[in-house]
Amino acid sequence: MLAILQARCSSHRLPNKVLKPLLGRAMVLREMERLTRSRYIDQLVLATSTDVSDDPLCALAKETGVNIYRGSLDDVLDRYYACAKEYGAEHIVRVTGDCPLIDWRVSDDVIARHLTEKNDYTHTTERFPDGLDTEIMTFAALEQAHREARLTSEREHVTLYFRNHPERFRIGSVDCAEDYGDLRWTVDEPCDFSFVEAVYEKLYAKNNDFSMQDILSLLKEQPDLRALNQGVVRNEGLLKSLAEDTK
Repeated sequence: MLAILQARCSSHRLPNKVLKPLLGRAMVLREMERLTRSRYIDQLVLATSTDVSDDPLCALAKETGVNIYRGSLDDVLDRYYACAKEYGAEHIVRVTGDCPLIDWRVSDDVIARHLTEKNDYTHTTERFPDGLDTEIMTFAALEQAHREARLTSEREHVTLYFRNHPERFRIGSVDCAEDYGDLRWTVDEPCDFSFVEAVYEKLYAKNNDFSMQDILSLLKEQPDLRALNQGVVRNEGLLKSLAEDTK
């Protein structure tokens, strides 16, 4: 099972965020550390761009022995497709480099549902905290999206074509038992990184494989942590891309 983690250094809101140190190690490596515990994922590739801005990320990958693929900066769908094709993957797990609190248990639930239901595309719902997002697609579905997607937003956001055309694919989802969609565990803004940093400082030393439930328990004990990054709009990047489509 191939997982492709997309990342770049040219984030507008928090440049070089994937390289920011979490307990002395780059944020993107902390995320990969968590994903390597998956019972399904046996290959993990860091997919970034050929732009010079991503040279430091590639240097980090080379230094740490991480598999890396370089492709288009803006056409992320093309980058994903080319990477998946190079690795000969039948199913591709999509994760993004701004989710250092991702829980492999949730990811494995999505993978298991996808395989059991024989879906073309399977995803977490927005009832999960923002930052646990996991998606999986067949190579055939990815190839179709790569061939047919025309909108700029569909080229930038890899799986948007599936959501825009549900009639063309067998789509499944994994829902959260409770609605935690107002919780923000992803990193787009400096305040997001402050929250993630606080979680790592509180939990990592006790259990370096802390789970979603462990974070929820921490927030019950220390509710002030939630205030660190409240008020940031979910999926702001996608909303901007959709706005560009109408121009």
